[in-house]
Amino acid sequence: MTDMKPKIFIDGEHGTTGLQIRTRLAGRNDLEILSIPVERRKDPEARAEFLKASDIAILCLPDAASKEAVALLGDDSSTRVIDTSTAFRTAPDWAYGFAELTKGQADKIAQARLVANPGCYPTGAIGLIRPLVEAGILPADYPVSVNAVSGYTGGGKQMIVQMENPDAPDAITAPHFLYGLTLSHKHVAELQTHGLLDRRPLFSPSVGRFAQGMLVQVPLFLGDLNGSPSLVDLHAALEKQYAGAGVVEVVPYAEGIALPRVDPTELNDTNRMKLFVFGTEGGGQANLVAVLDNLGKGASGAAVQNMDLMLGKAA
Repeated sequence: MTDMKPKIFIDGEHGTTGLQIRTRLAGRNDLEILSIPVERRKDPEARAEFLKASDIAILCLPDAASKEAVALLGDDSSTRVIDTSTAFRTAPDWAYGFAELTKGQADKIAQARLVANPGCYPTGAIGLIRPLVEAGILPADYPVSVNAVSGYTGGGKQMIVQMENPDAPDAITAPHFLYGLTLSHKHVAELQTHGLLDRRPLFSPSVGRFAQGMLVQVPLFLGDLNGSPSLVDLHAALEKQYAGAGVVEVVPYAEGIALPRVDPTELNDTNRMKLFVFGTEGGGQANLVAVLDNLGKGASGAAVQNMDLMLGKAA
């Protein structure tokens, strides 16, 4: 037995996600946080040294830099990795870090050496889609559409400056804007793979002039689903999937349909996600909605949750 604290190294701790993880770990006396000196951040030898010295390395880097970090570790390293980029989210040898994804996923993460943190948009969309596919309600070849809006912090430091500094040369003045207009956003492959979809989903993301928070919508035509389910049937499938999951809450059906509006910032600074089923019973249509913090369950919060699972600190 040893009372040594697990060593955690955040590679990219000065970026948006890295800073959020540091904040979430502040005050944790059960961990030893390794921090690379600022002047050595881009030194491959220094990064390799810190990566190999850690029990768990959390990579908060662009895709190419994440791949470089994994290469620096090599195949014989005992360091376990949580990667927050899109580089490994569909890789078969990486566990997908959405603990509530399906039965046994939390255990898979707990035992994995390599964990790919989900994207913020896919967390909401897959959270709504996957239970319906597994229940046999949503056909795998259904033409799924996902419409979503995120707080601007999801765009990282550059977008934060563009949105908050009107004097920046590339300042963004719009109160709300669409992007990913070519319908080839990097999250599409992740959505399709972990949503268990045979057909490529249509994904339309947007950004609002609020710092954090997110709404993800999946509209459905009930007559095109298996068994022509009711809104209550959809709600029941979601409830069954997430029963006992403290992180993911399926809002009671009657409570949800009575709401006049949904606030994308409701769960800011938490690691929680709320799921809703909206529509008019008998109207033949449903709008499934997820609310989460794009920096919480959609990024840093999920990374910390996965780290705790890997350390045996969470069920």
